[in-house]
Amino acid sequence: MSTAFIILLVLAFFIFMSSFFTVKQQSSVIIERFGKFHSVRNSGLQLKIPLVDRLAGRVNLKIQQLDVIIETKTRDNVFIKMKVSVQFKVIQDKVYDAFYKLEYPHDQITAYVFDVVRAEVPKLKLDDVFERKDDIAIAVKRELNEAMTTYGYDIINTLVTDIDPDIQVKNAMNRINAADREKTAAEFEAESSRIRIVAKAKAEAESKRLQGQGIADQRREIARGLVESVEVLNNVGINSQEASALIVVTQHYDTLQAIGADANSNLILLPNSPQAGSDMLNNMVASFSASNQVGEMMKKHNKKVEKPKPIQPQSGYEDDIQPDVQI
Repeated sequence: MSTAFIILLVLAFFIFMSSFFTVKQQSSVIIERFGKFHSVRNSGLQLKIPLVDRLAGRVNLKIQQLDVIIETKTRDNVFIKMKVSVQFKVIQDKVYDAFYKLEYPHDQITAYVFDVVRAEVPKLKLDDVFERKDDIAIAVKRELNEAMTTYGYDIINTLVTDIDPDIQVKNAMNRINAADREKTAAEFEAESSRIRIVAKAKAEAESKRLQGQGIADQRREIARGLVESVEVLNNVGINSQEASALIVVTQHYDTLQAIGADANSNLILLPNSPQAGSDMLNNMVASFSASNQVGEMMKKHNKKVEKPKPIQPQSGYEDDIQPDVQI
């Protein structure tokens, strides 16, 4: 077998093998014959005529994402940077349009996004841009669908993923937000303080009321005990003045005993001598006697004042009455 024949066999084998090619899932291949579009081949094992047909290109049918960053200004003259993410794919029935009608589809999509965003954002204030970003995304998607469907592209979704104002504007917004939150916190703290003050005042008022009631009950019981003590002493021949004096002296010594029972007490009573009790008793008896005497004198004086005076006849009336004189 000659060498030329072997070379021909090898070339024929490589040409035969080049007739077969594979297409991956979610992709399509454009076949051209002598430079002219021939067919679109989908996933799987495919066959072409060697040296006649060629693979012009591959088209991705997966969903793709293009991130577009746009700088624009708002209605209140604040410059912001917006990031718009466009999710799109090639329509499987329009692979020919997607491959031949657009050279750079990403640039085309970017141009439409710039056009729509710079038409919509200047109508809104900065706060409205954040609140209505979904409306901006819907407007971008609507405009892109109308334009890109003709070229075989389907816009799946558009998302405004980032709104970045100028750094000074962001700092001002943060200060405003912080001030507002501090104001709210101050209001809550003031309300909490007011509630604590009111609750404390109510508790003190209730405590004082109960304390006053307790003191009143204590004094009432003390008075009842004193009355009973006086009655007992009267039954044994001691009059009320002497009984009162005796009770006072007894309470005096009870107080001294209670003070002396506390080892840490620094209280000093002046005067405090053994004769103080008897002096106090004598003073009390004398004061009671003096008060009784004063009371008796006031009663006698009141009786004299209340006694009616006799009516005296008028002197002029008596002069007018003359006895009969006989000559």
